[in-house]
Amino acid sequence: MAAEREPLEPLKPPREDTPAEDLRPYALSPREGLPVSDQSMAAHPRKQADMVRWLHPAQLLRTGLDAVVAAVFGARADQRLIEAVVRPQVPYFDYSQEPMPEGGFWLDYVSDTGDGWNSTYAVARLLALPELTLSVQGQPHADSHATQRGRLLVHGGDGVYPGASREVYDERLVQPYEAAMRRSHAPSPDLFVIPGNHDWYDGLGAFLRLFCANRWIAGRRTRQSRSYFALKLPQRWWLIGTDVQLNSDIDVPQVEYFREVASHMGPDDRIILCNAEPAWILAATERRKGSYLENNLEYLQEKVFGRRINVFLAGDLHHYRRHEDAGGRQKITAGGGGAFLHPTHAPSAHVLRDGYTLQKSFPDERTSRKLARQNLLLIRHSPLFGLMTGMLYLLLALAAYAEVGSFGISQLSDVILAVANSMVARPWTLVLGMATIGGLIGLADSAFGKWRTLAGTLHGLGHIAAAFFVAWGATYFTVSGLGVCPELAADGIHCEAGWWHLAGKFLLSSGFTFLGGFLVGPFVMGLYLWLSVNRFGAHSNEAFISLALPDWKNFLRMRIGEDGRLTVFPVGIERVPRKWKETHAGPYAPAFDPNDPKATAPVLIEPPIRV
Repeated sequence: MAAEREPLEPLKPPREDTPAEDLRPYALSPREGLPVSDQSMAAHPRKQADMVRWLHPAQLLRTGLDAVVAAVFGARADQRLIEAVVRPQVPYFDYSQEPMPEGGFWLDYVSDTGDGWNSTYAVARLLALPELTLSVQGQPHADSHATQRGRLLVHGGDGVYPGASREVYDERLVQPYEAAMRRSHAPSPDLFVIPGNHDWYDGLGAFLRLFCANRWIAGRRTRQSRSYFALKLPQRWWLIGTDVQLNSDIDVPQVEYFREVASHMGPDDRIILCNAEPAWILAATERRKGSYLENNLEYLQEKVFGRRINVFLAGDLHHYRRHEDAGGRQKITAGGGGAFLHPTHAPSAHVLRDGYTLQKSFPDERTSRKLARQNLLLIRHSPLFGLMTGMLYLLLALAAYAEVGSFGISQLSDVILAVANSMVARPWTLVLGMATIGGLIGLADSAFGKWRTLAGTLHGLGHIAAAFFVAWGATYFTVSGLGVCPELAADGIHCEAGWWHLAGKFLLSSGFTFLGGFLVGPFVMGLYLWLSVNRFGAHSNEAFISLALPDWKNFLRMRIGEDGRLTVFPVGIERVPRKWKETHAGPYAPAFDPNDPKATAPVLIEPPIRV
């Protein structure tokens, strides 16, 4: 029988009289759950992670496997059902009895963090500052707005990328947040987190270990014991955090938990609902019409909370978009905590099904379309993606190999005839070509609708045509340019050189074909993505994961006033710093300040929204 594991002790906050030189951050040790102290870990992270390169061949393979494993095991082993049995949780966490601070009760919302260091730390640093004075974007001479660090930090999901593990959380989330604030003065902020689909990639194991074990993380205390929660806020406001488990549904124990929460609400209470995905945008584009997610949110709104929800918050789409209805209710997508940028012009959702209309986007749609053009230089953003297209072009060339090294551009018809004859003699060439087209049809975005097959076919034919010209050019350069085993035009494939010359010609032409595919293939893919997202509103995710843009970050700072009104301050950073300087300021302040003249100052994306 295995030895029984000792229960974990909750981490205690530092005493206020602790000397500054003895203050060190709490972090996760290699031994599960045990606190360790290591000042250099926070001030000098072991590795300042770059943005995830999603089109790197190895990353594509890992992401695909993670998604498949998570989907299979998530459907058969729902961690939330286990939580409901073994992780008791109070019906709600009560902040309504705390004395109302001067200026109101403040709370912060951030989502989609833990990608590159620069973007994640830039947001974490602003969240850590006790005060932040901001002007409205485009109105530098207007009155500025003073904001305060939140008593609560609510994380809206997808804490790390590309997938969840203890090491990835430490490197891409804990370290930048510890560097931004290792300690906080009392009352220390509390941290509440809901999981996104990337948090679920390991079955929620690392998430529960980090956020549901009463730990101290970056000067903030975690209090929840499940992946969903309810917070009772001052002035009859509530904040509800849901867990939809890989875009699936809200499980029965979670619904019963929220029914219990609703029984403590008055008829005039108001709710901020935090969800891991903006179901309203996905529903508006008819991508998930009648889905579990959409139906569950409607069920919570209509049957459980009785239409008390005034503000809907979500991440998952890594930008800022706000929709408002005639009654002043808000649906805000704010997934700008550090992950790569998503476009704001696709999927298009100017008017939602329930009448909410688009009020503001960050970046605006014109800028978003302009950024999408960078796909034409895809190799610059994802250089190793060319390894896959280079190999594909080489396989296509070898499958339809013909002696065309002595044919110039004026003999295009002869080249086409020679390649066609070669394909007839090798039937598996057609199989490879059809597999290429079929695979790209399968990868085509469902947003194309009935044109999906055509879009995938044209994309596949584009790569096949590019492979044809690349292989022809490589063979012509080897034979006619370098003079390696030149054929006699009259004899077709006659060559009197030795076998080593033939081998040399084969290796050189193959190498040049691979190099051509490495360079040309990403351009063909980038052209397809650019046209897809800008002309048809398709591949909005793929067209921007390819770019891994760290800029245009955002988070929300909210205040509940003594009059009971909620004010939302959307904070944005157009260009995050790429360089930093150490501050030596101690554990209560950020360890690094921006040292990049090209970086832009934080601003309010739009004037404060009063609910």
